[in-house]
Amino acid sequence: MTPVCGSAPATAGNTPEQPPSTARQARSKAPEVPTQKAGKKMRYPRRIGRLAMAAMLVATTMAACGQDDGATSAPKASATIPELTKDPLTLSFIWFDWPPAHALEAFANAEYTKVRSNVTIKVNTVPNANWHDAMFTQFAAHKTDFDIPILDSQHIGEAVTNGNILDITDFVKKNIDVKAYNPYLLAAYGQYPQAETGKRDENASLYGLPLLGDTWTMIYRKDLIGDKPPQTWDEMISVAEKCQADNPGVSGLAFHQANGSDAAAVTYNTVNAVYGGNLWDSKTRKIDGVINDAAGQEAMDVLVNKMKPLTAAGSGNWFIDEVNAAVAQGKACIAFNWIAASGGLLDPKQSTLGTTREEILDKLGFATLPSQKTNLVPLGGMGMHVSAYSPAANQAEALNFMKWFEQADIQKKWAAAGGVPSRTDALESPEFLNAGPFNQVYADSVSRMRDMWNVPEYARLVDIENTNVNAALNGAKTPKDALNDIAKEQQGVLDSGSRKGGGGL
Repeated sequence: MTPVCGSAPATAGNTPEQPPSTARQARSKAPEVPTQKAGKKMRYPRRIGRLAMAAMLVATTMAACGQDDGATSAPKASATIPELTKDPLTLSFIWFDWPPAHALEAFANAEYTKVRSNVTIKVNTVPNANWHDAMFTQFAAHKTDFDIPILDSQHIGEAVTNGNILDITDFVKKNIDVKAYNPYLLAAYGQYPQAETGKRDENASLYGLPLLGDTWTMIYRKDLIGDKPPQTWDEMISVAEKCQADNPGVSGLAFHQANGSDAAAVTYNTVNAVYGGNLWDSKTRKIDGVINDAAGQEAMDVLVNKMKPLTAAGSGNWFIDEVNAAVAQGKACIAFNWIAASGGLLDPKQSTLGTTREEILDKLGFATLPSQKTNLVPLGGMGMHVSAYSPAANQAEALNFMKWFEQADIQKKWAAAGGVPSRTDALESPEFLNAGPFNQVYADSVSRMRDMWNVPEYARLVDIENTNVNAALNGAKTPKDALNDIAKEQQGVLDSGSRKGGGGL
């Protein structure tokens, strides 16, 4: 049912049940993976699918009512932080349920209250599969029970286009030392339209600031392949193949293959990047003929015909949890996963590789991704934004919190508390580099990052790619057909819109 122009959509608390997304319909039951030591289940975040039916319904209605969905309509925040209230105030975030969310709440209540004793920080968490929908359904209702939504970089275009978050460009100019950041990190977590990889357009508007960085790390068995990690992608495949042959019952590789969230898509995009491919031409919005060119085809062939045979039987729908389970139980020679999801691998209660953290680290190594024709790696992480529908006093507090949070000394404390900062001085600090064996991997990867398409059509694009890459990995399509179908279907999505240009690569 399409709402009448001018009528309010259903609120988050009274939303009619929506049909499952295409990705959820297509996704089969995940295969069983080895049980955890002592029967315990590993708990890791899953990166989230973004196909929000309610938000898409509202976007369709706006277009039908004459709104140009290519225009940005985010309201502006003032350059100067408005006067802050002295009354008790709860500043609310929304994120998905995983360790960094709880770490942020504890950290902020311990530190921010030293300067704002009347403020309580509440990080509301939702099941990670509902993260996007929980935010954008409330955005569609123009009423939110959160002040600071934590958005993936690809969510920004949708939020800006629909006027859901504040334009904080003037605030940033006055209050944030932008030179303290790698320009691309500042752009990735706040700029729209997005910048070319590695760059920031200083004339573009900013709608958020970095909260948590992330990228893939290569996890490898030092006791099986040696202390030195493979340096090229081809070498990595060769080493994995030998390790699998030499160690019966251990697969050479473990990586994301699932048809859901951005799992299979990120895997293909990563291989596409290191073999010199591109996902699109962001200036012309051209996908067909770009993603499926010779480099793109080579990447798909490597993924399906060289990497897939080195994975465990039944791994065609593996994602974060399943990959980490295989690593923790000694069932993979080399694996790829998000750094923010890797902390549990060092927990002896979840691992069969050792009874102490030190014993586990004698067997596990963490390295930056191997290079090939390029050295690009996927960008992960999220930024902080301000809800356009939050009360004025809460918006002022949100801006004050963001200014406080981005200070050098606070970023170093956040790093020591388990966060991944974006300020260069914090990234290079002992507080961060000594906090985990994979933190140096992140610091070394920042200059190599490439993001996906940062456009409002993101959810549909990633759904198409997940479905087809997963089909190729599971033998339902040939690599060539899968890639050509991605190109054709994604091009159709972009061509059906009215926007010009784009960003994200």
